[in-house]
Amino acid sequence: MTKNKYVLSWIEEMAALTQPDNIVWIDGSDAQAEALRAEACSTGEMTKLNQELLPNCYLHRTAVNDVARVEDRTFICTSKKEDAGSVNNWMDPKECYDTLSKLYRGSMKGRTMYIIPYSMGIVGSEFAKYGIELTDSIYVVLNMLIMTRVGTDVLDALGDSDNYIKCLHAKADIDESKRYIVHFPEDNTIWSVNSGYGGNVLLGKKCFALRIASYLGRKEGWFAEHMLILGVEYPDGKVKYISAAFPSACGKTNLAMLIPPEFYRKKGYKVWTVGDDIAWLRIGADGRLYAVNPENGFFGVAPGTNDKSNPNALETCKSDTIFTNVCHNLDDNTVWWEGLDNNPPHNALNWRGEPWDYKKYNKADKVGTSGAHPNSRFTAKATNCPCLSSEFDNPAGVPISAIVFGGRRAKTAPLVYQSRDWQHGTFVGSIMASETTAAAAGAVGVVRRDPMAMRPFTGYNMGDYFAHWLEMGKRIPNPPMIFNVNWFRTDDEGNFIWPGFGENLRVLLWILARCEGAVEAVKAPIGYLPKAEDINIEGLEDVTLDTVRELLSIDHENWLADVENIKEFYAFIGDRVPAELYEELALLEANLKA
Repeated sequence: MTKNKYVLSWIEEMAALTQPDNIVWIDGSDAQAEALRAEACSTGEMTKLNQELLPNCYLHRTAVNDVARVEDRTFICTSKKEDAGSVNNWMDPKECYDTLSKLYRGSMKGRTMYIIPYSMGIVGSEFAKYGIELTDSIYVVLNMLIMTRVGTDVLDALGDSDNYIKCLHAKADIDESKRYIVHFPEDNTIWSVNSGYGGNVLLGKKCFALRIASYLGRKEGWFAEHMLILGVEYPDGKVKYISAAFPSACGKTNLAMLIPPEFYRKKGYKVWTVGDDIAWLRIGADGRLYAVNPENGFFGVAPGTNDKSNPNALETCKSDTIFTNVCHNLDDNTVWWEGLDNNPPHNALNWRGEPWDYKKYNKADKVGTSGAHPNSRFTAKATNCPCLSSEFDNPAGVPISAIVFGGRRAKTAPLVYQSRDWQHGTFVGSIMASETTAAAAGAVGVVRRDPMAMRPFTGYNMGDYFAHWLEMGKRIPNPPMIFNVNWFRTDDEGNFIWPGFGENLRVLLWILARCEGAVEAVKAPIGYLPKAEDINIEGLEDVTLDTVRELLSIDHENWLADVENIKEFYAFIGDRVPAELYEELALLEANLKA
């Protein structure tokens, strides 16, 4: 499929190491994909679901010890430890290559090595970056065919260049004690071994599109961010685009696929999805920041996805989808998960493949008693999404009017506020945080800092990452405005005050109005707040003007306590935190005390 000497010699080297019985090139054709699906079903690796109800959909189960990303087994291997930083796990590259080579040696004996040439971004575009993943998993191949752009055109675009990301994955023994997901940013290399779960083995996703890409972005002058991209269409047909970063459990995918409330739908407002997870952003010829979604599909969490929370996601995964670790309804050969509806199947296998009794479900022991694993997934084609933007395949990307950061804070952060400028906006992103909920292990209400939602995904020192943000701000002639939102303010009884879901459009419209200079704002110690009356609450039953005022209130004591926590976090990151961010922190503290 290629004459590229760099590609061929690397494949030869990796094949000599792993010793597969067969080598198969993946060409991206439907015929080859169908043959692989049939093979996976014949071996029991996948189950073909009801083709009338779920056309071209399949079920896969991973090993019970291999059901999620493993941050503690994920490493950034730079020649200097300080270049990886304190937020990342680090190993010496030579030591790591030696350790993992022993695990890879002979790991594909009796198996087939599949060669997947793929592109993140539109092939041939300015944004595009190419990778080749070697794997012994048909499941990986079939997921990569959905999540990335795979085929011979990738090799054609690469030509004779050595500028591609070398990705090696081997299931080996699925031994969790020997599981490694390792990035060598200085070598354009990713190695993954002893896992078969999505986020650890679909190496185009978080590994390439964020960890390696963030490193490349810093080197080349662009951003790779853990951000959704959405477009808000106004009644006059104009569309404005927002990119937004949220840590897990903050409604990121729901926001990306937001359905406007009826009040706005009747007026002609629409929301279009460009991406739900990752954004690559470059400076355009007009001096604005342009974003693309480098992925070609969605790798979404199944539990909690339903007709109310995210009808567009539900519709997206009704065909051409691989379901991982969900519940298998044996009566009609379909799938189910907690939160889908109130009708759990009575004759079903759980995510482990064992007979499941829905009556024994215990919310306190979700993993042990649930039908679907809490981190069960669907891999679905972006083109199946009813609200997919017509600009999804635009190689130039979409112009970003606003960047939005958010977290889950019960009392501290207001519903929305605007940064004063790019430097302050970088500070706002750097202090992003969420509080642990009852759903997570450990104490409730503990603040976890997750800057720009990139804590697990930055491929280099977090302090240098902040510096890159500041440097980019100086280079963007017409930068987007930066905001922070918090859908999760609670009252004294712990109830959410803001209705969320589709109603979040009301906040997005204020944000975009600020970008246009159409509304004023109130100066506050933390930035600029909306006037309460400028958040449109028409048609909302339980939200009054006083409710909005409460949502926008600033508790100085809470914020001052937060300042101390930020100081601790910056100290943890280390001495590469830019002085400009310490200036912003000092100003915040002074404003709050004043």
